[in-house]
Amino acid sequence: MRRRGLLALIGGAAALAPFAARAPPGLPIIGYLSNGSAEADASLRTGLLDGLEQQAFVVGRNVAIEYRFAHGNNDRVPSLAAELIGLPAAMVVAYGLTAFVSAKKATATIPIVFALGFDPVQLGLVPSYSRPGGNATGVHMFAANVISKRLELLRNVLPQPGLIAYLLPGRLTPAAPAELREVEAAAQAVGQPILVLQGRDEDEIEKAFATMAERQVRGLLFGASQYFQVIADKLVALATRYHIPASYEWREFVAVGGLMSYSASRREAMRLAGDYAGRVLKGAVPADLPVIQSTRFELVLNMNTAKALGLTIPPPLLARADEVIE
Repeated sequence: MRRRGLLALIGGAAALAPFAARAPPGLPIIGYLSNGSAEADASLRTGLLDGLEQQAFVVGRNVAIEYRFAHGNNDRVPSLAAELIGLPAAMVVAYGLTAFVSAKKATATIPIVFALGFDPVQLGLVPSYSRPGGNATGVHMFAANVISKRLELLRNVLPQPGLIAYLLPGRLTPAAPAELREVEAAAQAVGQPILVLQGRDEDEIEKAFATMAERQVRGLLFGASQYFQVIADKLVALATRYHIPASYEWREFVAVGGLMSYSASRREAMRLAGDYAGRVLKGAVPADLPVIQSTRFELVLNMNTAKALGLTIPPPLLARADEVIE
């Protein structure tokens, strides 16, 4: 079990601070496209650099990266994709469903390596895992397939049973209905009442939390959303204000004060994507690189937050944690 404080996160973000510098002339350019933000994607960028280095690519020496972030605004992603293609980028690394779809629409020839939380075959984005075809391949990290497990883990830390809220982003992703069905099926199986709420912007999210208070919600599950990642501080602050134990999508929420997260490792998924990006720069064809299913998961707990909420984390759950923030 790793025990680390917030300094590691801050230090890692500081190490990536120069990311906005313009690409040196003469180097192949990787275009990085995300609906998140530089802060929300800090661990992803670290993983990408690690993967590239495995293939002997070092930024500033023999490759350059141009980053584009939409900050949770889906409408901006297509123009950012077109901007990267027009640089021109030698290839695009797309994090998230909106980024990948926008990159695919922007080019049918420039290689794309994606990292997705949703099943790309099920969504019809690639024909198969073994032969993705076309100009794209990448990593599937099961973000949308663990929501029932997060519900189970949250129930384990609640001091008494009661209503649990499930907060979805206002602009639903194509995979959100499947995630909602999974939550409702898991809740029904154990007799857990669920309150489904949406939040398309900060005002609506504030209203959702007010509704949770009125309904005496005992716990909260956050749905998969890059918008939620961008406003992680705001969401954690609201959960703290309303004294609601919450389970989040990624460890970054826990690092800024959230109670717990259970997910695939985003850094590991992007390391795999970075390795693929390096192979493509060496001449590999995306159509011949099988889509990787990343199976490294991590349970992260924040003991300071648990204490503030008056929660006692069961010893078996504490022993299972991959990281405990104190």
